[in-house]
Amino acid sequence: MDSDPYKKMAAERAVESIESGMIVGLGTGSTALLAVRRIGELIHAGELKDILGVPTSAAIEEEAKRMRIRLTTLADHPVVDLTIDGADEVAPNLDLIKGGGGALLREKIVAQASEREIIIVDESKLSPTLGANHAVPIEVVQFGWLPEKRFLEAMGADVTLRRAKAGSPFVTDQGNMILDADFGPLDDPLEVACVLEERAAIVTHGLFLGLASAVVVAGEGGVRELWAEGDR
Repeated sequence: MDSDPYKKMAAERAVESIESGMIVGLGTGSTALLAVRRIGELIHAGELKDILGVPTSAAIEEEAKRMRIRLTTLADHPVVDLTIDGADEVAPNLDLIKGGGGALLREKIVAQASEREIIIVDESKLSPTLGANHAVPIEVVQFGWLPEKRFLEAMGADVTLRRAKAGSPFVTDQGNMILDADFGPLDDPLEVACVLEERAAIVTHGLFLGLASAVVVAGEGGVRELWAEGDR
């Protein structure tokens, strides 16, 4: 199934939530990229004005510049009105696994700084339980990646050091490495998150718990919106 038309539908629906004058977090990934391009189109058409974007990766920063979206930083605008981003896996309670694109650290920082976080996905990303269909990306400092790999394996995960296309270790915008830890279905994602956050070499992990305000899902039946409790 070609999911690109569904990704475009979800992106366009999410962008409808943006209003002129907003500080907007610009997510990373193939679906979020479509939202960035749609924002640029609406700015050029004069339908959105005075938008400032906070990019979550160097790649998205370059695309936003290409689309002539004015950019800012969290140093100048520490509160983001709305962030639109993608996800690798979405649980029924709107908890997420993110980080497949390698930008999880900046994505999580921007998400935590946002008043609202709208996630856009095609329906293949919906899952009954986090971890059922996707490994958990874990960003680690290069100095300590191997001890952390061993620690994650001791937790029961099947762990792979992420590599770039050329075969060398993938390095994030912040100069870190990523371990993809396949725990299988997670009975208690919060407990796993708490354990990971105790480890010195783990910078952050791809469990995004309680951060999504809404998830826009597109598929054969059209577009629908899933809302976190109290956010609708």
